[in-house]
Amino acid sequence: MGAVSATGPPRIEVIGITGIPEVRPGDTLGPMIAEAATLENGDVVVVTQKIVSKAEGRLVDLGDVTPSPFAVQLSAESGRDPRLVELVLRESRSIVRADPGRGILITETKHGLVCANAGIDSSNVPGDETVSLLPEDPDRSAREIREAIAAAAGVDVAVIISDTFGRPWREGHVDFAIGVDGMDPFIDYRGTEDAHGQLLHVTTIALADELSAAAEVVMGKALGIPAAIVRGVPFRDGGGGSATLLRDRSSDLFR
Repeated sequence: MGAVSATGPPRIEVIGITGIPEVRPGDTLGPMIAEAATLENGDVVVVTQKIVSKAEGRLVDLGDVTPSPFAVQLSAESGRDPRLVELVLRESRSIVRADPGRGILITETKHGLVCANAGIDSSNVPGDETVSLLPEDPDRSAREIREAIAAAAGVDVAVIISDTFGRPWREGHVDFAIGVDGMDPFIDYRGTEDAHGQLLHVTTIALADELSAAAEVVMGKALGIPAAIVRGVPFRDGGGGSATLLRDRSSDLFR
């Protein structure tokens, strides 16, 4: 269970972790984070997907990609780079929505995430033709970072890998959790009573997503702060990792 203040109103603290050097393939993130931050038991460490992908070597030079005929067809309709479209197709289970006229390609990744361009991104990576792919197993990435932090700093923290997603029905982007270890991603209020004594039947809060969004406020997109601490959050241990945050197709009313 995460730390909770014993006195005063409930509060949490969100602290950007500065001083993490440029991450390169082969780097071990846990010790880098532990050296840059003062961590406490019960902290939640939120790490951006981009540095995880860099450390794990999930970088691709578009010059090494040969597009398929289908990728060439899609790119001709959208004006997108056919090599990028090819990578999107390779990293996806299925195309959920496509609007070639506006260059929009929403896919379901191999992880089960539904997002634009399979989460492939060219921002904050070196090289004009280099893009980053999502980690192969973000939950495993979170677990390895958590274990390395424990070994380096002697503290027990939870770790979230976050990434930025657009949202249907609302403008703007929000950071979501794509990898989780050391905490239940949810707060489940089912079976409890509200302030008026009414029994709650369906309320389950996606805590890991909320913490990802909160951490993004101090990390930003161009501040060079790729990780943050969220302190004072009550959370349960365990849980099924980030996969439990994905809605099954059988209960998805929009696909």
